[in-house]
Amino acid sequence: MWPRVNGLRALELGTPGALREELNALVLAGRKVATTGLLAEYAEEGEELEHVGERMALLDDEGGAIAVVEITGVEVTSFAGVPWEHARAEGEGDASLEEWREGHRRFWAREGTPVEDGTEVVSLSFRVVGAE
Repeated sequence: MWPRVNGLRALELGTPGALREELNALVLAGRKVATTGLLAEYAEEGEELEHVGERMALLDDEGGAIAVVEITGVEVTSFAGVPWEHARAEGEGDASLEEWREGHRRFWAREGTPVEDGTEVVSLSFRVVGAE
């Protein structure tokens, strides 16, 4: 089960350390308004998918809330089905969909979950609605 903070489900981007710091900074600057996760992780954690309108606590490395985000879109698709519009909305500076795919494949491979074109992913879009 994912952590709960102030009664909200947690949104933890990337991995603790420099990556999470960078991703959180992009969210707070308004450049990152989307993220992608593996559908299998929801089952492993016993979690339901997010829903439009749900508010979540964006967490730092220590598990503290740094902002509240509201989910504005949820889509389950294959990894190969993620469109460029979503990849660009992740705000991480990728110049193309291919670059985004390669970066995400490397990330998940480092985490021990190699991703294939048919791997199901959850594409979330969100907006910041409050700072902690």
